[in-house]
Amino acid sequence: MDQRKTTNKRNPLWFLGALGIFLLTQAKLIIPLLKFGKVGGAVISMFVTIGAYALIAPWSFAIGLVVMILIHEMGHVAAAKYKKLPVSAPVFIPFLGALITMKRNPRDSVTEAFIAFGGPLIGTLGAVAAFYLGLSIDSRLMISIAYIGFLLNLINLLPIHPLDGGRISTAVTRWLWLLGLLGGLVVIIYLKSILFFIIWATFAWDMYKKFVKYRKREQILTTNARFELPAEHLLQQGFFIPGENHRRELTFTTYSDLKGETEGVQTIDMAWEALDFHQKVQVPRPILVKKVQVVKVEQLHKDNELYLGIQVQIDYTPYENDNYYEVPTATRWKYGSAYLALALFLGFMINEVHKVQLQWS
Repeated sequence: MDQRKTTNKRNPLWFLGALGIFLLTQAKLIIPLLKFGKVGGAVISMFVTIGAYALIAPWSFAIGLVVMILIHEMGHVAAAKYKKLPVSAPVFIPFLGALITMKRNPRDSVTEAFIAFGGPLIGTLGAVAAFYLGLSIDSRLMISIAYIGFLLNLINLLPIHPLDGGRISTAVTRWLWLLGLLGGLVVIIYLKSILFFIIWATFAWDMYKKFVKYRKREQILTTNARFELPAEHLLQQGFFIPGENHRRELTFTTYSDLKGETEGVQTIDMAWEALDFHQKVQVPRPILVKKVQVVKVEQLHKDNELYLGIQVQIDYTPYENDNYYEVPTATRWKYGSAYLALALFLGFMINEVHKVQLQWS
């Protein structure tokens, strides 16, 4: 039986815990900085998430878990910056992970896959560092953190949207999404996770709508916007003020920005000339607008002035750019090989962790 000397080595995450306690005790000093800083929301959400995980696990493990998630998300940020795409700082969501938002969508599936690949790649390197640190200092805690890092990155490689594997699949083959449906069932049974079941079910429903329900007919979606228009001058000039149930189609034009931080954002410019109503709505990705119509008009009185609350409904269909999924064969093989290699490596490292844990038991 393998016997090891018990040592009184300090917990390797003690300094992170001390830092967290210090920041919490100095809240009056740091809140103004967080309020105006670009990463304020990320820092606050990170500490909230640590606190949430600490309700069901030791503080040291909660800190390590959030650090693993942070390293993963920073991989996405680095990949997006490399592609010159503006992104937000990571925002943490307790028991769900973290996310970054993109101010501009990728123009092709290869760029989408590149950004998606950055997370599990850098996240795996972080877990490897934790694993070998745990071996060098005989820390069960670090080995456990490494294990959760390997497992989270492996699950993220499942070819299911919105997981990273679902986005990487766009540069390999979308047939992997079918494999993701089957693999997702295995993960649900293994983790017994309701949250993961919701992710899987949402993906399955989207697949059904895209490839079965709406395959032979056009999918019409709607979105609404509301505007307030000063109308006192219209009343004084004798204009007819429409009633609440008034409906009419509006003229509109659409265009997309081709440069800057709003590149790829589509703008819908609508008008109701009789009321001198001109407004714009922006959507983050291209759509095909079918109709823009007024569906409700409210008469509002503010400071003895008449305003009209105009609710507009926009009917549209998603725009599928066929060129988006056109990927050279060599690129498909490159991403496919890297995807498979990373998944196999993560499986290998999870097995190595199990070996170490058996030796220490």
